[in-house]
Amino acid sequence: MGDTTTETLLKVAQMYYVQSETMDAIAHLMGVSRSTVSRLLKEARERGLVRITIADPNRPLSRIAELFRKHFNVDAHLVQVRPGASNIFRLDQVARLAASVVSDAVTSGDIIGVAWGTTTSAIAAHLKPRDVSGVTVIGLNGGANSQTTGLPYVGNILHRFASAFRGQEQLMALPAFFDDPATREAMWRERSTRHILSVRAECNVALFGVGGLDAELQSHVYHSNYLSKEDLDSLQRDGVVGDVCTVMLREDGSYRDLEINRRATGMSPVELQRIPRRICVVSGLAKAAPVLGALRAGVATDIVIDEDTARAALLRMNPSLRLT
Repeated sequence: MGDTTTETLLKVAQMYYVQSETMDAIAHLMGVSRSTVSRLLKEARERGLVRITIADPNRPLSRIAELFRKHFNVDAHLVQVRPGASNIFRLDQVARLAASVVSDAVTSGDIIGVAWGTTTSAIAAHLKPRDVSGVTVIGLNGGANSQTTGLPYVGNILHRFASAFRGQEQLMALPAFFDDPATREAMWRERSTRHILSVRAECNVALFGVGGLDAELQSHVYHSNYLSKEDLDSLQRDGVVGDVCTVMLREDGSYRDLEINRRATGMSPVELQRIPRRICVVSGLAKAAPVLGALRAGVATDIVIDEDTARAALLRMNPSLRLT
């Protein structure tokens, strides 16, 4: 058939999914083989032109999702993971759904903010190409530390998102944490930094994980030279349970008085709240406390989370909750 255009893919998809034509009928109308029609439908799904949603009319919203909506005003996208699954497998399953959620959220011209980390790296691996244009993908936090620029790691994550949405990426070429709050304040006055911050502030969609100080599958920020032993000891003393965009949080959602956050380059919860769609992605039972901290800080409009962790977080909040 020559080059497969978007118009051709849409035409085949509309005949099959909207007009309920059979593959044989479409093949006859277009003068191609049935196998060609099958290939075109597959390509339309892979390019994001067709998205299939399964809705159970007898269970429009699960009890767990209802509780997340009631207590935190977020839409919960729950992932069931088989019992005994490893943390790596659990993350992979959550990342698959998260990739679909963020893909559905993105439209042409959007600015997508992505916080680097173990979770967003896993999500990037499951992104399917979308037929959109004019998209910008920007980092939500700096990635350098005392040992490395962080650019290869962070740049790879942002590049995969930009490639999926046919857009361009913009990195925050800054450390995750400055050594001195005064340095951060001075850097925030630089024109080049102000430009990046202005782009970041215009995000339509934000995507981020929740780092856990004591998580089994350790967050990148806690084991890759971003924090000194003195920093980690200080976090323990201050009751920090994790972070969002490398801004540290307590379980009660407080963060403003933490000294380390005066040195952090990531978006604070109050800055995140200005972004219309904020997708938080979490997996692993050890993240129950950090999840509560993040949700109490109001960082998310959506949460993609495995059902076991969702239950653990809700019961940690209130052990007497009825979850079924």
